[in-house]
Amino acid sequence: MGYYFSSSIITIIIFIHINLFLTPFHTQAQGFDPLIRLPHSGSTRTRSKFRRVFPITDFGAKGDGFHNDTKAFLEVWKIACSLSGFVNVIFPYGKNFLVYPIDIGGPCRSKITLRILGTIVAPRNPEAWRGLNKRKWIYFHGVNHLSIDGGGTLDGKGQEWWSRSCKINSTNPCQHAPTAMTFHKCKNLKVRNLMLLNSQQMHMAFTSCMRVVASNLKVLAPASSPNTDGIHISATKGVEVRDSLIRTGDDCISIVRNSSRILIRNISCGPGHGISIGSLGKSKAWEKIQNVNVDGAYLYNTDNGLRIKTWQGGSGFASKITFKNILMYNVSNPIIIDQYYCDSRNPCENQTSAVQVENISFINIKGTSATKEAIKFACSDASPCEGLYLENIFLPSCLGGNTRSYCWQAHGSAQGFMYPSACFSTSSDFIRQNVLLESNPTINSI
Repeated sequence: MGYYFSSSIITIIIFIHINLFLTPFHTQAQGFDPLIRLPHSGSTRTRSKFRRVFPITDFGAKGDGFHNDTKAFLEVWKIACSLSGFVNVIFPYGKNFLVYPIDIGGPCRSKITLRILGTIVAPRNPEAWRGLNKRKWIYFHGVNHLSIDGGGTLDGKGQEWWSRSCKINSTNPCQHAPTAMTFHKCKNLKVRNLMLLNSQQMHMAFTSCMRVVASNLKVLAPASSPNTDGIHISATKGVEVRDSLIRTGDDCISIVRNSSRILIRNISCGPGHGISIGSLGKSKAWEKIQNVNVDGAYLYNTDNGLRIKTWQGGSGFASKITFKNILMYNVSNPIIIDQYYCDSRNPCENQTSAVQVENISFINIKGTSATKEAIKFACSDASPCEGLYLENIFLPSCLGGNTRSYCWQAHGSAQGFMYPSACFSTSSDFIRQNVLLESNPTINSI
């Protein structure tokens, strides 16, 4: 049976995308147990008895965008953290709170909700970080049972940072820039109903955390902004990211070292670099990623689609990863596994060891590719990709003409409709590749 994209189908795709964010999401991941099981909150009477409300303006915050409100933030947090029960800290609507780099520590006796109704803004000048850690703006650590919501905005004012980036101007030195909101060694987090704008680098990062739900977020930065990941997950277990719109200059979602039990559903991504596992294995590191489920996403005008990237010389594994129910429009490299990743000014040295990539599934992936290679599996000679699975793939070119698959040391199976067709190695292909390598030892990279 032949398939093609008519103008009516493109119209339907655009209509679906528009309505995705005008109506609630209803897609549920089948057979996937909830990552977060919240305790029963008890009776209304018990909760109200211990609930306290602290507007930050009661602690000296001006909220005019000019006066430094960092001290007021620290003072209200200290009091809220020391109390028992439920505490609300309010950033009132219609105000702009200028907050300099801030370190917010726990654990706390209370369960705190930061209700951001107005806007929290960062200093425009990078010199505000002089003598401080340039990777942090709003930094939470050791905090448990924290909720952040309210429908307000965090504005990183990253324009001056971007202009100084070596990725924008190669004559500039490469240096770190702050992540807008970082959570480190935190547990039982809920972050929802927020807009994050123009982060200096990453917008939101979870590192060494457990049990996290991030939902109903808008994460926005220009496509030209460097390293502005939307949501970054590192060494974290039990994360659900859902019902969110991410438009940035780098990965919409990146999942790296030693993370597991990740569920991503109902995400709109683009522009940006797509949804990425990795990079893994840099500087010969041992790293693992496992039990990742991406179920329901719309990717448009992204530099990559669904990507797994590892450095040569690393070790560990990326395993039990599923991408399913994905719609794409004008996406470069829609499906890609790259075990020769090299984000360096200088060529990377060829090495034999590699992070093992295995048991990866791509199911119900449809849309249009901006490149001829709609599927690319560039796997390691020493550690070939094993257990790859493709089902119901339809990725024609958005420019006309045919698309194709590319495989190197990739082993797996496919079923259902496949366009372009799968290119997994048969036994004869495997023998041919080995003969080619023996006759020309220099061929060990893409």
